[in-house]
Amino acid sequence: DLVEKADGLIEGFRPGVAERLGLGPDECLDRNPKLVYGRMSGYGQTGPLAQRAGFDLNFLSLTGALWAIGEADRPPVPPLILAGDFGGGGAFLALGMVSAMWEASRSGQGQVVDAAIVDGALNLMAYTYGNLEGGTWNPERQSNLIDGGDWRYCVYTCSDGRFVSLAVIHPKFLDNFLGKAEVQLPVELGDPADVGNWPAYRQWMAQVIAARTRNEWVELFDADDDCVQPVLDLVEAPNHPHLQARESFTEIGGTTQPSPAPRFSRTPSEITRLSPSPGEGAGDVLRDWGFSDADIARIATPVTATRATEED
Repeated sequence: DLVEKADGLIEGFRPGVAERLGLGPDECLDRNPKLVYGRMSGYGQTGPLAQRAGFDLNFLSLTGALWAIGEADRPPVPPLILAGDFGGGGAFLALGMVSAMWEASRSGQGQVVDAAIVDGALNLMAYTYGNLEGGTWNPERQSNLIDGGDWRYCVYTCSDGRFVSLAVIHPKFLDNFLGKAEVQLPVELGDPADVGNWPAYRQWMAQVIAARTRNEWVELFDADDDCVQPVLDLVEAPNHPHLQARESFTEIGGTTQPSPAPRFSRTPSEITRLSPSPGEGAGDVLRDWGFSDADIARIATPVTATRATEED
């Protein structure tokens, strides 16, 4: 009954489980030909690993993304779950769902959206693979322009143990940095743009940055052409003036969380309440879909039934 009225459905089981439950795409699209059926998985609906268990780190391992992150002489660093679950998975699923629903609104036909985390993560790596094919990317970790290899695009440790990010690849910004920091390039190290000289220049820049605290660097580089920023931790970030000015965080019920993104000019998004508890609001939702109280009592889980009763 729900499927007949829905624009989209999302399931995250291993491939084949929804079919065994009688809720596969064939059954659902028979009930609603305009339905967009989203399938979220790690390895995808097909292929030798389709049934394999795994987590974000496992999925990234196959894409080249995990290999490319971290220092050359240490193991790759797990990038939280940003590149896999959220970026390669959820974001691509959302894009696929809205794209397919828009198409269905014109064609009257639904379809299946096979959103695999490995596929999405690979798409996020398109720039890197393009450079690899073009001969401008070194497969070795920390030996490229944007992977911490170039000394002009790095994170450095300050005298207080905190960190700053330095991104002065363009000559204009490098000259600006050198002038304000009152240092000169050590020409005896050779051409600073030569990849072979990058490690020596990274050591030199590390010594330069280590001479001051993070706040001293932030105060020095506070103009529009300064490509130096403090590396904030999760406690510091909500208090940064820029993020506060943009209201990038929202506090609801004593809980601080990132505000919705992107920003809409005519229909701005907002967070009005905390996330619901399991089953909270179930009674209202099911009634809105046309279920009677008797239906709710029959199909609801104990938690959902309790919440529905409490709402009455």
